[in-house]
Amino acid sequence: MVFTLQIPNIKTGLGFDSHQFQANKKLILGGIEIPFDKGLKGHSDGDVLIHAIIDSLLGAAGLNDIGEYFPPTDKSIENINSVFMLKEICKILKENQWEIINLDCVLICEKPKISDYKQKIIINLAQEMGIKEKQINLKGKTAEKMGSLGREEGIACLVNCLIYFSGAL
Repeated sequence: MVFTLQIPNIKTGLGFDSHQFQANKKLILGGIEIPFDKGLKGHSDGDVLIHAIIDSLLGAAGLNDIGEYFPPTDKSIENINSVFMLKEICKILKENQWEIINLDCVLICEKPKISDYKQKIIINLAQEMGIKEKQINLKGKTAEKMGSLGREEGIACLVNCLIYFSGAL
């Protein structure tokens, strides 16, 4: 008896990002400004959610990582809007015949609480990515006062994605 392994046209990807808080900066999560007394330090606007989404998508598609497309050493993109970066990566996915099935996102921070902004973030991400809101799940978790996140020093984000290859293998 001979068994043939069928490689499905779906792939998963895991993205991670974290940034420290910085005074005198706006807090941007999922492309939405969140009222808070600090923002996130970074070469761009520091949007950990979008950065983790990008890395999960690129990883699933086998297309390297965010630093390959937007290097932190490139002064010309300093303070770049992460939504712009996300749209560029979504174009690259489409050009490579990848379609997004879903994103499962976890923001980890003690503060701010994201529950009041969750739906607005999902709506914005879906619109910017050209997908449906039901394809995005967003959860807010705390670090239970442990470590740097528990001491309210910043925010981390994990994103798992599932994508589908629509071309011929």
